[in-house]
Amino acid sequence: MMLSNYTARYVKIDSGYMGQLIEWPEVVTEGETIEECREMLRDALEEMILAYRQQGKEIPTGGSLLEQLPVKI
Repeated sequence: MMLSNYTARYVKIDSGYMGQLIEWPEVVTEGETIEECREMLRDALEEMILAYRQQGKEIPTGGSLLEQLPVKI
């Protein structure tokens, strides 16, 4: 078993937060707080990994680097 890091993106929505993995966009969830969303996203990721393994699908690799680029608008 190897350790892989995934990049989470959180967006504020009316009901709280939506979380999604950059490298694996199918892994998406919502939570009332960012902490709850983070926990639910981790659970969703673990479930997706199990499902992909059972189906013999290749698991997307993590490790993306994101940065914000400031620009005047």
